This record gives sequence, C-alpha cells and structure tokens, in this order.
Amino acid sequence: MTTFFEMLGRPTLALLEGFGRITVLFLSAVSWLFRPPFRLRLLFKQMEFVGVRSFWVVAVTGAFTGMVLSLQTYYGFRTFSAESLVGATMALAITRELGPVITALVVAGRAGSAIAAEIGTMRVSEQIDALSAMAVDPVQYLVTPRILAGVIMVPMLVVMADFVGIAGGTFVGVGLLDINAGLFMDKMTTIVELDDIFNGLIKSAVFGLILTLVGCYKGFYTTGGAEGVGRATTESVVVSSLCILVSDYFLTAAMF
Repeated sequence: MTTFFEMLGRPTLALLEGFGRITVLFLSAVSWLFRPPFRLRLLFKQMEFVGVRSFWVVAVTGAFTGMVLSLQTYYGFRTFSAESLVGATMALAITRELGPVITALVVAGRAGSAIAAEIGTMRVSEQIDALSAMAVDPVQYLVTPRILAGVIMVPMLVVMADFVGIAGGTFVGVGLLDINAGLFMDKMTTIVELDDIFNGLIKSAVFGLILTLVGCYKGFYTTGGAEGVGRATTESVVVSSLCILVSDYFLTAAMF
C-alpha cells in the first residue's frame, strides 16, 4: 500500500513543483518588463529569431492548410449543393482556429525547441551562473526578451498565415474547382467578421506566451549535461504543443 501511494505521490509532487517553478519564472519575467535596464537590443534580436526566421515555414504551412481545407470543404458541401459556402467556412476555420493553432505549433517546433536548447546549453555549461556572478539577472537577460518577442511576433505571423491561407483556399476554390467567384467572396465577406480575426489574434498572443515560456522553463532548469539538453528540447516541444491545444479549447469556449 505504501508503494502504491509513493507511485501516485511522486508524479503529483513533481507536477506541482514544476507548476510552481514556471509560475515563479513567469512572474519574475513580467516584473522585469517595468524595471530598467530595458534591453531593447536583445528584444529585437529575439523578435527576429522568433518571427522573421519563421516566416517562410509559416507561409508555406498556412497556404497549403487553406488549400487543402478548401478542397475538403468543397467535397463535403457539394453533396448538399452548398459550394458557395466553401469560402466562408474556410475563412472562418483559418481565422478562428487553424491560423493561430498551426502557426503556434510550427513556431513551437522551430523556435521553442531552439530556445530550450540554447538556454539549456548555457545552464549545463555554467554560463547562467556566470551571468549571476556578473550581477546580471538571468531571467531579465534570457527569459523576458524571449517571452515578449513571442507575444509580439506570433500574432504577426498569424496575420500573414491567415492571409496566405485564405489566398490559397480562394485559389483552389475559384481557380481549380470553378466555384463562382462572386458567391465565393460574397459569402466570405458577409459571414466572417472582424471579431473572428481579433479573437484569433488574442489566442495567438497567448500561444506565443506559452511556447516561449515553456521553452525558457525547460532550458532554465536543464540538468544532466548534453543528454539533459536533448531531453529538455524534446520536452519543450511536447509540453508546449499540448498546452497550446488544451488552452485553445478553453479560449474558444470563452470567446465564441
């Protein structure tokens, strides 16, 4: 019986400890937003890393997501002679869900894993301890710029992903499937509202916070040398992806 409770208690305690650590890390990072020195150079560097370097992979992913969504929606709606609703359905799905979620998952795989690997390498090579020895707060220097860059750049990437996704879906619907262009665009502009786009951007900002915070947390508390860095990198992608999908449900339930 004692062994059973030990098996049950250890993962629970580890989960609570992890939740407490990431909460403290987040609050510490937020507190540095309002205290000097303001490291704008580091912020712009991380914005370039998280946003600009993710441009092409997000653009290609968004375009083909819109294209395949338009194709599949057409095959379903054709049964009911409702092909004119393909554009509106495709645009709603992209702006509300697929744009923010797929962009966040792609950025988590590309930038979130790199954040965990970089900070984890600094941890195991004692560079973070060296920052503390030089009176530089590691959270302010390493974590705050990355989290802020994620919150700023992921919504910008989502705007681009929404645009190329809808453009790709329109190309397939109008150009390849020969849906009436007037009906296609009319239904889209009538049914899709600005609130759908804005709510998607709010979700994307939350996702940007999640993926950068998890990446920083996994890297900041890395142990075990090179093997630990690889483990932290893998865990950052898995955990941030799960958190993005779970939080997406609750955000959708609250917004729509």
